[in-house]
Amino acid sequence: MTSVVVLDYGSGNLRSAQRALERVGAEVVVTSDIDAAVECDGLVVPGVGAFAACMAGIRSVRGDVIVDRRLAGGRPVLGICVGMQVMFELGVEHGVQAAGLGQWPGTVERLHAEVLPHMGWNSVQVPAGSSVFRGVEDERFYFVHSYGVRQWQFTPSDPHIAEPLVTWTTHGENFVSAVENGPLTATQFHPEKSGDAGAEVLRNWVATLA
Repeated sequence: MTSVVVLDYGSGNLRSAQRALERVGAEVVVTSDIDAAVECDGLVVPGVGAFAACMAGIRSVRGDVIVDRRLAGGRPVLGICVGMQVMFELGVEHGVQAAGLGQWPGTVERLHAEVLPHMGWNSVQVPAGSSVFRGVEDERFYFVHSYGVRQWQFTPSDPHIAEPLVTWTTHGENFVSAVENGPLTATQFHPEKSGDAGAEVLRNWVATLA
């Protein structure tokens, strides 16, 4: 059975993520143990709350080291909600800047929308060739956030490396709602709260771990 670790750094819907992944066939452990997190088939980095607080929690369990080691070895990582946001270089909330994990360039900032937080179901604009959205390209997913990445700034310097697949959603303006970039996948929405469509996203991701 595919082994998945949900990284426990004191933030995120840990148990709901665990249950959702178990329902799609993964063997899931919630832990901050560095060896387990580095060696498992797939690592999930959840996140709820403020960017800076999540980054402090991630660093407290050496999550930055874990993510770097896994990605350097081509081992899959899935970020969810703020767990996606921290993959970028910088978060700016209430005038406070916090460094992220820096896997992608870009800034997480407050969305320009009349109603915030962006809470509820919304559609996604899926690029051709997506694997995690296979079969659910036209479905809606559940979001809860006020901040996001409004501009995608990353182009691989090596022409032999495939361009990341970037999914967009509109709430007041366009923002990045998912990225598929080699071993690193991330969603701004909560697949564990998105019913059958979210379960299919997780099932598709788990299928890539075999």
